[in-house]
Amino acid sequence: MDSINPNFKGRAKTFRLPSTEELEKGILARDRGSISRALTLCESKLPAHRALAEELLQRLMPHTGKSIRIGITGVPGVGKSTFIEAFGKHLLEAGKKLAVLAVDPSSGRSKGSILGDKTRMHELSQDARAFIRPSPSGGSLGGVARRTRESILICEAAGYDVILVETVGVGQSETAVRNMVDFFMLLMLAGAGDELQGIKRGIMEMADLLLINKADDPKDARVKMAMGEYKRALHLFPPNPNEWIPKVQSCSALQKTGIAEAWSVIKEFENQQKLKGHFSAERQRQALDWFEESIGEMVLEKVRSQQNYQDAYNEIRVAVQKGELEAGLAAHKLVEKIFE
Repeated sequence: MDSINPNFKGRAKTFRLPSTEELEKGILARDRGSISRALTLCESKLPAHRALAEELLQRLMPHTGKSIRIGITGVPGVGKSTFIEAFGKHLLEAGKKLAVLAVDPSSGRSKGSILGDKTRMHELSQDARAFIRPSPSGGSLGGVARRTRESILICEAAGYDVILVETVGVGQSETAVRNMVDFFMLLMLAGAGDELQGIKRGIMEMADLLLINKADDPKDARVKMAMGEYKRALHLFPPNPNEWIPKVQSCSALQKTGIAEAWSVIKEFENQQKLKGHFSAERQRQALDWFEESIGEMVLEKVRSQQNYQDAYNEIRVAVQKGELEAGLAAHKLVEKIFE
């Protein structure tokens, strides 16, 4: 990973943090080193780096918004990485410029991540036309890295016209990724027991395409049964405000079948949403949601940095730990102390 520490000294030289002007120029030229440095800058929690990241993003804003943003999630073992590699290669052959933002789960104990997506997408990672960035989730909601939205903007400014966001897995918090992409794809398996077992209704309601992977034989009775179950389930949900009717299809990432059909669905979705005006309206809504979330995040960081917060927190935390104070009441007392 590219170092962004201006004080980092290696054996041969000292690495200097590029200026926002230099990073902007490199990103617009699609220089992979500049893109990587900018993404690392956005992931940094150091206040000085955050200020530079915000300045850089503002400079890049006029060059963003020209991609189709696709979220991909699925149950464990469904083959997300294999599918993304096959899907990505299809897009590259179609002349698209692809960026993959693959979010790895962070350990709750060590806080570390394996970041092995480039290994799982070997062929795609070797293609100079694709850019793959594995990032640690950092415990963020839905397994989405804290700065994934900013990463999307950087990749768009670099000219990538298809942005894939691979999430950690299925969970109720997948609304986090749904709220930053245009199209949401849910990968499923056939023949894995009860077809709807473990799948929350809320996740299926968010899906624009429900894709059954590992359907190596499309005539397999299990595949047909699963598709029927999912179609019937989707019919029970209320209509989408954007008038899109979710699709159910099958594919085999291993055999490269059903990949082109999945891309056709995405293009159909994009054309329909732009024609009806929903595409830009949804982007605007997401931007406002991002603004509101950023306010809450920054206010919380500011409060936690105050000395009176630390003192009050340490005092009340002991009472909660000993069972002397109920958690909700403790939080209320903490807020009152901070704003006295």
